Amino acid sequence: MAMDKVQVSNDVNACVDEVVRRVGKNITLGLPLGLGKPVRFVNALYQRAKDDPEIRLHIVTALSLLAPKGGSSLEQRFMGPFVERLYGAIPELTYARDVSSNRLPENVQVSEFFFKAGSYLNNGSQQRHYVCTNYTHAVRDLMAVGVNVVAQMVAPGEAHGQPGQVSLSCNPDLTLDLIPRFREREAAGTPVAVVAETNRNLPWFGHDAAIGADRFDIVLDQPSGDYPLFSAPPMSVSPEDHLIGFYASTLLKDGGTLQVGIGSLGAALVHSAILRHSHNDAWRNVFDHLKVDQNFPVVSEDGGTGPFEQGLYGCSEMMVDGFLYLMEHGILRREVYDHAGLQSLINNGDMTERVSLASLDVLRREKLIDSPLRARDVHWLVRHGIFRETVEFKGGRLRAGDQSVEGDLDNPEAREAIETLILGERLTGGIAMHGGFYVGPERFYQSLRELTDDQRAKICMTSVNFINHLYDHRFGDQKLKAAQRVHGRFINSAMMYTLNGAGVSDGLEDGRVVSGVGGQYNFVAMAHELPGARSILTLRSTRQSRGKVLSNIVFSYGHCTIPRHLRDIVITEYGIADLRGQSDEQVFLRLIRIADSRFQQELLSKAQKAGKVDPAFKLPASWGNNTPASIRRAVSATGDTGLFPPFPFGRDFTDEELMLGKALKGLKAATATRRGKLATLWQALRARDDDGRYGVLLERMGLSAPSGLRDKLDQRLVIHGLKQLESPPDTGNPKT
Repeated sequence: MAMDKVQVSNDVNACVDEVVRRVGKNITLGLPLGLGKPVRFVNALYQRAKDDPEIRLHIVTALSLLAPKGGSSLEQRFMGPFVERLYGAIPELTYARDVSSNRLPENVQVSEFFFKAGSYLNNGSQQRHYVCTNYTHAVRDLMAVGVNVVAQMVAPGEAHGQPGQVSLSCNPDLTLDLIPRFREREAAGTPVAVVAETNRNLPWFGHDAAIGADRFDIVLDQPSGDYPLFSAPPMSVSPEDHLIGFYASTLLKDGGTLQVGIGSLGAALVHSAILRHSHNDAWRNVFDHLKVDQNFPVVSEDGGTGPFEQGLYGCSEMMVDGFLYLMEHGILRREVYDHAGLQSLINNGDMTERVSLASLDVLRREKLIDSPLRARDVHWLVRHGIFRETVEFKGGRLRAGDQSVEGDLDNPEAREAIETLILGERLTGGIAMHGGFYVGPERFYQSLRELTDDQRAKICMTSVNFINHLYDHRFGDQKLKAAQRVHGRFINSAMMYTLNGAGVSDGLEDGRVVSGVGGQYNFVAMAHELPGARSILTLRSTRQSRGKVLSNIVFSYGHCTIPRHLRDIVITEYGIADLRGQSDEQVFLRLIRIADSRFQQELLSKAQKAGKVDPAFKLPASWGNNTPASIRRAVSATGDTGLFPPFPFGRDFTDEELMLGKALKGLKAATATRRGKLATLWQALRARDDDGRYGVLLERMGLSAPSGLRDKLDQRLVIHGLKQLESPPDTGNPKT
């Protein structure tokens, strides 16, 4: 990296010294969301603050990733080997671990605008210092709290033929807009520091994510210290999740746009979209079994049932690994272009990706080019692949090598020469995926590293302010965004939904924050502005709490993330509620229609008492089939028990760990109440493994030869939990 004004060092403490020299000891550090945190630099700066109480360090960020530790002794035994296997070579964010353990020194504060769901629900310090903001307002709010240092992990460009460049890769989301604001602040006289930490394990992405290394003040470049990327293991997808994903897949419009979030519901949607495309007969069997088009007419109006002939375009703040699977299966292939006029012509069918003389005639008709062609026309045509990349404009004529062609589109001889010597074959520069950040399993990162140049060119990691709303941005104005995002389907998850149409996604009614607003509000609002777009909120119909089953569709709740006037489509495992433009009575009834049948009458009675539903209305008999048994019938409707697997895209857990995980989950549910805890302990005390059938599993838990009362009790609990499973493992060879 040949950069005159940038300090490049392989010494992390020297980088910290330079930051302190530049900005002093009052440091407000802005870090990227999730994966892009420069762990070596952050840990060194945090340690400096711990050693020097004169330093006042305020870290402002989101989603500080930590390896799970487990709460109970059984959970710790279970997680220990798993965590070592996945995270043993990855340095831990020491400030995040201290936050989790309530061990931050007095001179350090950490504020986040998005938590890993539930991770800080009972952490008073983080609840107090949480910053509630939309993702698109994060840069504004970072500047408002006085951030004077920004630091990020980047991919160096040398290995990719881009010396002097770095890629923001996993996190251009905020940094692309933050650096210019920083330079404005610096020009006004406020000292700042912009820090990069290189990591060659980080996949390279070009386009907007590739910037000059000289945009940074300090670069920590220590190849020997490069570490693996923090991975988020795939989550198990339950039958309920699969049906939610299936219903969502019926609303995808071929040739449309897709946004989807992280987690099992997103994975379920991707899996069902692939089934619809690649195994359409099996997908249709489930569709017909559920009578989707009869029960939920919105599917016929706004969805689809066939394979994706035109394909989808991804525009999502988070590029989940599912988008890569959609690309591999030929679904994520609708490409968009960075010119609104050109994109509109493609949308209308006036142009295709195939280039011909007719393409030039259409462009001329729409006054996007002139005839005779001018220099700016030729440059634009070359940039989009309509002319070959070797074509130049010199002396008023088109030149291709030693050939010279007149640029008059009305001249038959010129047209023939243009067709033979000048025209390209296909449009170039198309993007199939715009993403703001990514986090995923290690195999996802490896796949990103192994992308071909052509595949990588179809992905543009970019600013979240370009992706998450329709306002003009330097990467594209509102007209361009609207042209690209046709038939938008913005799919996000919620925790609860109220009968009057409000979504609860980020917090509890007592004020505690579960996660954060993130970009959900942005996508919901955008869906209401874009023609043909729909906002889809997905949620499981029930949850378990303290041993009880509770409905996630509720009459009312003392907190909301999405206000009722932005209600649109809601999906549970029992179907689709199309709420847009409906009267309150219809909204209430359509939501009750997709609630678990155990709660429908109670919800209806409350709605009628409030005067929102006609007192004479009775629950139709067909609504009473919203039961767990109906879920099991639906996912096995084709007779193929493997059609909806628990891990459709692989897993990081071994067979033994899956078995143990099920047993521990059962124990946790059984001991949720005091009575359940006493009953479970009593049963566990009598549990034995006399024939040694659980030997391998007990060895994995470190309980094959327990010593001490605690260990012996843990062993008995594990044996009891395993015995409760429907299909105990065979001796010495446990299987799921």
